[in-house]
Amino acid sequence: MMAQSPMQLAVLGDPIEHSRSPTIHALFSQQAHIPVDYQAIRCSVEGLNDQLARLHAAGFKGLNLTVPLKEHALNVCQARSDTASDAGAVNTLVRTDTGWWGTNTDGVGLVKDIHTQGLTLRDQRILIIGAGGASAGIIGPLLAAGVATVAVLNRTLSRAQRLCERFNDPRLSAHPLDPNGPGPVHLGPFDGMIQASAQGHLGTFTLPRLDALAPKAWCYDLNYGPAHQPFRAWAMQADRWVVDGLGMLVEQAALSFEHWTGHRPDTADVVRALREQMNVA
Repeated sequence: MMAQSPMQLAVLGDPIEHSRSPTIHALFSQQAHIPVDYQAIRCSVEGLNDQLARLHAAGFKGLNLTVPLKEHALNVCQARSDTASDAGAVNTLVRTDTGWWGTNTDGVGLVKDIHTQGLTLRDQRILIIGAGGASAGIIGPLLAAGVATVAVLNRTLSRAQRLCERFNDPRLSAHPLDPNGPGPVHLGPFDGMIQASAQGHLGTFTLPRLDALAPKAWCYDLNYGPAHQPFRAWAMQADRWVVDGLGMLVEQAALSFEHWTGHRPDTADVVRALREQMNVA
């Protein structure tokens, strides 16, 4: 009997060397007994169209996209899901006969990990820090999970306003991120805060007033590793429960893997393996 040829998959981005996707999908492959050849390919925005055509011609079954390609890919895939349209970004591509179908698994991956942490979203008041692509990818699934309100805080208020207008949902509101200002205290106290900005990578941190949060509010950072540490230190000093985004990273990857193979991985073992490799709690 001939051995099954590995399914060809890849993640595209620039930079790409830091990506943990090859490790994650190798673990999924072992777990599911589905052989895959998952590559990390550096690709610029300018080169995305040609790269997608080349990989389709080469028979690749699926692709992941990371910075800076997610938003650009929205207009270059041949078809896309409503989730991708709402997010304004694509992170998963599935091969079709005529090209690539794009979707976004980031927000659903976040919701799955929040539930895995034993937290609830229904009827909860949520505060989001940041109004970039990461926030755009999670707002739709948060609303679908039944949250009561979502307040988006950003240092540039107009950007947060434009993001909220895209979803046209009365539960959404935009506010300036000002630690000395009143912020959305009148909408709180908030049950959970999601840190979706790039502040952890930049070495600076601006957060809202602590009285915006309920005493038992949880704090979730989409970042992980070194970029998570400033937010983690703030949350622990404020005696708030806090978790990083490693679980979300694995959950969104698992959804991609399911799109490509039809198999839903067990994510708990993969998260544990990654934490051991990274030596993070």
